Amino acid sequence: MTLLATLVAPQASWATSAPGGADASATTRLTAAQLRPHIVQKPIPFPQKRKDQMAAYSMRHYGVSSFLLTDPHVVVEHFTTSNSMQAAWNYFAANEPNLGQLPGVCSHFIIDRDGTIYQLVPLSIRCRHAVGLNDSAFGIEDVGTSDRHILNNPAMMRASLSLTLWLMAEYHIQVRDVIGHSESIYSPYHHELVRRLRCQTHSDWNRADMRIYRGKLRALARAAGVPIGPPPAWVHPHC
Repeated sequence: MTLLATLVAPQASWATSAPGGADASATTRLTAAQLRPHIVQKPIPFPQKRKDQMAAYSMRHYGVSSFLLTDPHVVVEHFTTSNSMQAAWNYFAANEPNLGQLPGVCSHFIIDRDGTIYQLVPLSIRCRHAVGLNDSAFGIEDVGTSDRHILNNPAMMRASLSLTLWLMAEYHIQVRDVIGHSESIYSPYHHELVRRLRCQTHSDWNRADMRIYRGKLRALARAAGVPIGPPPAWVHPHC
C-alpha cells in the first residue's frame, strides 16, 4: 500500500478525527506525482465551436477572450442533484444553453458513488460551473443529492479528498480556496462583469459542510506535507 493510500484508507485519522486534528509537525512531503489518484478519462465533446463559445463567454463575463484556464487558484465542489454519473455526463456533453447563454455547463471531474473519478475536460480548458470563477477555478461534481450524501459516503470522500489534495499540490492551491459552490460569491477570486449575475450562486456544499470538508482536507494535507496556507479570507459580495 502506498503512503497516500494509507493516508486516505477508511481507518485513517481524517475519517474519524476532528477537523484539523492531523499532526502539523508531520515531516512527510509527497510530490504532486505521488499524490495523483487514479483518474478515468471520460471526455465530453469539446470541439473548437465550444471553445469559441467559451472564449466569447469569457469576454462578456471577465473582459478577456479566452477558453484557456492558465492560472487556476480555486477548486469548487459541487453535487449533481441526482444519483447518476451518466446523467450528469450526458447533460454536460449536450452543451445546452444555460441562463440563456452558450456554452453549456460542465465540470472538469465527476466522482461517482463508488469513488471512481472521471475526468471530462482537460485542466487547461475553462468549464462553466461557477459564475464569476470559471476563469480561475476547477470544478468537481460529486454524484449525490446533498452535501451529507457525499460526506456520509467513505468511498466518495476518499476520492474527493485525494483528487482535491492532488490539485492543491499540482497547482499550489490553498485549503481556503477549496470552496463549496454556495461560497463562490465570497471568494476573493470571484469577479463578474454582468451585473444581474454578480450574486448568482447555488446551495450545494454550504459553509457548514465545507468547514467539515476543509477540516478533513487540512488534516490530510498536513499528513502529506502539502502547504495549507492561511485561514479563509472571505470578501463581501459585489452585488
